[in-house]
Amino acid sequence: MAGLPTELRAKADSEKITINLGYVDLGHIDLLVREGFYGNRTDFIRTAIRNQLDRHAEAATKSIRRLQLDLGLRHITRSELETAQNQGEQLDIRVLGLATIAHDVSADLAAETIASLTILGALQASAAVKAALADRIH
Repeated sequence: MAGLPTELRAKADSEKITINLGYVDLGHIDLLVREGFYGNRTDFIRTAIRNQLDRHAEAATKSIRRLQLDLGLRHITRSELETAQNQGEQLDIRVLGLATIAHDVSADLAAETIASLTILGALQASAAVKAALADRIH
């Protein structure tokens, strides 16, 4: 992540989500926290998610290969898009994780050079770039 601007590095670590739980499930989590099994609710939920991801790791790995996804952080630079533009190419970008489009990429450049953008995770880009690619983001 060293090549990312500071504001993106700070955001690249995690994405906040909201979930709804039943009161009994929440009570069980609070009980396990109180008994010292977990530091807090978030620790429990992260552990549960990681356990499920581990449980399905083989199937996920096969899907990642089949769908040809870039895994982790994919930073799209103006230089990369200008190279595609100069070669008359359009990019099909597929990411499982976080995709970022550099702040100096114009909406016009993104629209001209990105044919499709498949994101399983999160996308960070300017509002103008997101608007220009809205019909191509899957």
